[in-house]
Amino acid sequence: MSTNRLLLPSPKSPSVPLWLKLFHTAFLAVLVPIYWRDHGPANFLWFSDIALFVLLLALWLENGFLASVQVLSVGLLETAWVLDFLLALVLGKSPLGMSAYMFDPKLPLYLRGLSLFHLWLPPLLFWLVWRLGYDRRALAAQTIVCWVVLPVCYFVSTRKANINWVFGLGEEDPPEWLAAPRFLFGLMLFLPVCIYLPTHLVLSKLLPPVSGV
Repeated sequence: MSTNRLLLPSPKSPSVPLWLKLFHTAFLAVLVPIYWRDHGPANFLWFSDIALFVLLLALWLENGFLASVQVLSVGLLETAWVLDFLLALVLGKSPLGMSAYMFDPKLPLYLRGLSLFHLWLPPLLFWLVWRLGYDRRALAAQTIVCWVVLPVCYFVSTRKANINWVFGLGEEDPPEWLAAPRFLFGLMLFLPVCIYLPTHLVLSKLLPPVSGV
């Protein structure tokens, strides 16, 4: 039996179950108005939030290209968030700082509860590209999206909100030689080269292409 047959589900089975499409739709129907009210519309520029919206289309359209783009965008980063959150539950402190806000008592519990979508987002995306195939065009597409979204975040975000970390990692300012906007340009290079490209190479090796591509 070939590797491709092992990696692909049975063609007779539905690609995406209806209950999953309905669940994701209902979750967004709850999340969007609450996030809009409590965080403001700029918050939806986070790559993880963008992934939620694009995932909605990918699920209903069963579109492998859309799923592939988002698995590059947030697959590794969201997996790091999950590991950070789980370690924080054990250690009592977020080692990477990515999920530190989840343990901030100043934030309403319902907001932190909604943010638990980070736990299922990466496995859902990886599962979806396994079901639908991986589209090799995703690397170029997500790189372009990155190079558009990050500059927009730089101009509409604040140092406190720091959407997509365009002003630096964590609460401390980066060193002077890496201060904004140099950090922004570095991030625009780092994400495609160190995050998207490795994910693309692994998925291209393990998964067959999207049907018809």
